[in-house]
Amino acid sequence: MRLASVLLAAICLLPTADQTPDRNAVRSRPIVVLIAIDGWRWDYLDRMPAPTLRGLARLGVRAEALVPVFPTLTFPNHYTIVTGLRPARHGIISNTMLDPGIPGRFALSDQKVTGNPAWWSGEPIWQTATRQGLKSATMFWPGSDVAIGGRYPTYWRPFVDALPAADRTTQAIDWLRQPDPDRPSLLTLYFSDLDTAGHDEGPDSAAVATAAATVDAQLARLVKAVDDLDLEARVHWVVVSDHGMSALGADRVIVLDDYIDPSALQIVDIGAWLTFNPVTLSDDDAYNRIANKHPHLRVFRSSDLPARYGLAGHPRLARIVGLADDGWTVTTRERLSKRETGSPWGGAHGFDPAFTSMHGLLIASGPRLRTGMRVPAVENVHLYALMCDVLGLQPAPHDGDPTIVRGWLR
Repeated sequence: MRLASVLLAAICLLPTADQTPDRNAVRSRPIVVLIAIDGWRWDYLDRMPAPTLRGLARLGVRAEALVPVFPTLTFPNHYTIVTGLRPARHGIISNTMLDPGIPGRFALSDQKVTGNPAWWSGEPIWQTATRQGLKSATMFWPGSDVAIGGRYPTYWRPFVDALPAADRTTQAIDWLRQPDPDRPSLLTLYFSDLDTAGHDEGPDSAAVATAAATVDAQLARLVKAVDDLDLEARVHWVVVSDHGMSALGADRVIVLDDYIDPSALQIVDIGAWLTFNPVTLSDDDAYNRIANKHPHLRVFRSSDLPARYGLAGHPRLARIVGLADDGWTVTTRERLSKRETGSPWGGAHGFDPAFTSMHGLLIASGPRLRTGMRVPAVENVHLYALMCDVLGLQPAPHDGDPTIVRGWLR
């Protein structure tokens, strides 16, 4: 493994969009490998078995934390990272949504509904790349198996959660092994192992440490493949997570039935945050029954949601919103009755992004990036601009601030 060799790479200029690139120019194009480790909390890097990740961090730029957008859920944050748009603009405001103009209920378990391009706005970076003549490959990423704007990545695979991490890595390596000009300039890779372990056993569990070691071993395989292919002078690593994880507990439970009959509601989200539409009650009646009733639950009409969350009055947001304090969870008696006796409460995310437990990972390393640089916590909305800059792309309209990340470049 020759991680240090990325520091010796020459920086080659890209041709402008109206030029026909010659063979040498194609062979010198930068490559961005964007890797998401779902649920990797900001503090895991210093206490989990992750030598490959720590090596990349020493050789590049490491943020104190990557701050997610609200809500701190998988789909909204992954899509913000690749579009540079906040959820109110790209439309993926939660893992579960309703839209009066789109049939079906958007939910992670229903790929037929989530595959409808009508849900997805904005331009993900794989579109930005292919629109400007570069090849892209996505080994899983929320939205990458959807024809957003009528366009897929150059290479992609339909999401299969059960596909092992090793197989995901193998596919990414196979794409990188393609000769120029078929080799992708942008490649995404997504690992779900850590998020699953965090939900099942909690963020401080042995299962999370095992998952961290598994993912780090796959990154080591990928780094070695890049070195073996003599691509280390071109490859830029951007390793992120979408959110952190908080430990739950039996002493931090808010039972909805204690305040309102769940059967009177159309519940959209429940857990770290609660969203619902009253069905047999008026909005005012439902709000009054639950607001200010539990000290660890703040309740809002959707139109009154604080401005810093960026979703007030959004048409895909249910009319009543409840935000639980960090580590608390909202549930129903029916859900509680289905819990196995003695089963661990595990962990959750979806809490206010101001809680540091929700903060994630950011490492950026490669020839165009500074070495051994530590930067303050940064919002994930700014990463789209960074990746476009590295690839020499003209970004689509976005909400990020390029000046925040430009100082990370050589």
